[in-house]
Amino acid sequence: MRKPLTHTQCIILTLFWALLCFLVLTSAPRIDGPLIVAILISGALVFIPITKSIKARNK
Repeated sequence: MRKPLTHTQCIILTLFWALLCFLVLTSAPRIDGPLIVAILISGALVFIPITKSIKARNK
């Protein structure tokens, strides 16, 4: 099993994801359903490993 992410790595991943979402939302001509679903799926792909890493670190 891999080592858990550090606090710094978690913060950097979260900030990069937020920046990417901001860029996508501001550059999109309109915000529609597929865009919202893509952002939700990307959030799940980012935050599920982060939460698992935090839980593993707290054990």
